Amino acid sequence: MSSETFEIVELANGDVALRRAGHREDPLVRIHFSAESLEFLREHKVAVARAMLEAGIEAVQYMEEQGAEYLEEEEEEVPVNHTVH
Repeated sequence: MSSETFEIVELANGDVALRRAGHREDPLVRIHFSAESLEFLREHKVAVARAMLEAGIEAVQYMEEQGAEYLEEEEEEVPVNHTVH
């Protein structure tokens, strides 16, 4: 992503979202927590969403640094089921 400014907001439906600062269009990313998760997280929902977004940004930066080498490794692994943790 460029050097734009982004903000983390809580949407009217309770989802946490990442969007361009000052823009009201659809967010770039939305995080929806289940009712069970919300009971566990309580007031920490936004902090957890922030950590998730930061981890995603770091992963993208890593992939960009690795360049073609990373893409070649990904192509070699062909999972039957793809589980995201």
